[in-house]
Amino acid sequence: MKIMNMLQHKKNIYYTLRFASAMCFIGHGCFGIITKPIWCNYFAVFGIGHDTAYQLMPVVGTVDILMGISLLLYPTRAVLGWLVIWGSLTAMCRPMSGEPFAEFIERTGNFGAPLALLILSGINGKSIKGWFTPISPEIRTDEKNLANATKFLQAVVFLLLAGHGWLNLAEKKGIMSQYTALGFSNPANTGLIVGIFEITAACIVLIKPVRPLLFALLIWKVGTELFYPHWELFEWIERGGSYGAILALWFILPHTAKQQYNNKTVQQYPTSLTT
Repeated sequence: MKIMNMLQHKKNIYYTLRFASAMCFIGHGCFGIITKPIWCNYFAVFGIGHDTAYQLMPVVGTVDILMGISLLLYPTRAVLGWLVIWGSLTAMCRPMSGEPFAEFIERTGNFGAPLALLILSGINGKSIKGWFTPISPEIRTDEKNLANATKFLQAVVFLLLAGHGWLNLAEKKGIMSQYTALGFSNPANTGLIVGIFEITAACIVLIKPVRPLLFALLIWKVGTELFYPHWELFEWIERGGSYGAILALWFILPHTAKQQYNNKTVQQYPTSLTT
């Protein structure tokens, strides 16, 4: 029974990160297809003009969607590696175009989810062929790998929550518009409360994550991302990496706690366990 539970948890972690990564890039690609105007600012970072940017957006969007679909049909380390690089670059374009650095931090889930799956799938010593071979749900759950993945997911969840909290404290126009549309009479005060809550929660996750808090944060994140004033569905799908990072950490914590308990037991009773 315990073995079956362990196998099920492995699959839960694997499929959570896999689908979350796919959601992120399919959602992002949809914005390219509909030619989201603000993307012109990000193309301008590389010296690409307004007209050319509009021509390139559908191409970039199509590639993003195809990469996301490939994760659903034929997941490989090569695609995950590309999504990590591309997700980091597109997120960094925001501060490079003059937006607050918090915009980059808040999108850590975009590249954090595929990188977490890479860590759990194993990348050391892989040949070129291994990078293009489908990854299996039988992810590595040895002590070192689990510990690395857990710490990494803690950092990802910390950053995406802290980044969003920072944007609330900075009274980002889009977020304030959300609160106004929801009927809050003083959106700045609402942003202050939400910002303090999210940054506090982020610190707890970084220091001592607990499953009930993570479950509550998952519901919070999934719910609050529905309130974007424009393109609600695409925005919600694009944030898949954020939901996936939180849920994957929720799944992985029992494994990490069990290994820590076993290590503590071995240290306390080494003789009795080896005789």
